[in-house]
Amino acid sequence: MKHIKPLLTYFSILDLSLWGSSVVLILFSFFWFDGSRYLTLVASLIGVTSLIFNAKGNPAGQALIILFSAFYGVISFAAAYYGEMITYLGMTAPMAVIALCSWLRNPYQGRRSEVTVNSLKKPEVFFMLGLTLLVTIAFYFILEAFHTANLLLSTVSVTTSFMAVYLTFRRSPYFTLAYAANDLVLIFLWSMAAVSDTTCISVVVCFVVFFVNDLYGLLNWKKMQLRQQQA
Repeated sequence: MKHIKPLLTYFSILDLSLWGSSVVLILFSFFWFDGSRYLTLVASLIGVTSLIFNAKGNPAGQALIILFSAFYGVISFAAAYYGEMITYLGMTAPMAVIALCSWLRNPYQGRRSEVTVNSLKKPEVFFMLGLTLLVTIAFYFILEAFHTANLLLSTVSVTTSFMAVYLTFRRSPYFTLAYAANDLVLIFLWSMAAVSDTTCISVVVCFVVFFVNDLYGLLNWKKMQLRQQQA
């Protein structure tokens, strides 16, 4: 109980309401449409929990992203979405480790529970866009070689994922927006899989929930940035 109490005071009522409703939706969709692939359920619950910590700028969110990436990589492999598997195991997970180190090294006023928000200058934005283009082109041919299902959408997923992990590492509020864009891509991607396999609907619902949480994270980070600048 002594560990639960600080968590309840750390998160606002809105934080807890969003997390609670997200968990209920994930559980409902899993038991209604799937009910057997518990790995998907575990991954979804880890993912949505990581987002509520990320929204607070807490490094614990990045630690959970590493765990989520491992589970999601296995799920993607089973669905022949090799692009997702390679992206999350080969890029998102390692970058989350780097982001975790960056967040831990840059606490706000010495508080480990909140990272210092950073603003990217224009030259770095152009550098990021150029690097993203190179990564996208390289991954297109890699995914093509693996005969990845829905190649174009899988490639776009790589693009949005790379921008998201880069911005996360650089502690920019817009990493949440990049993840929201990635969520939209994945909603389309898994919706296609759901046409032939209805159990994938639970994964679609998972990313719809992620999308809402990422938008909430953007609002939180903008407030956090303003508060830190004023202080």
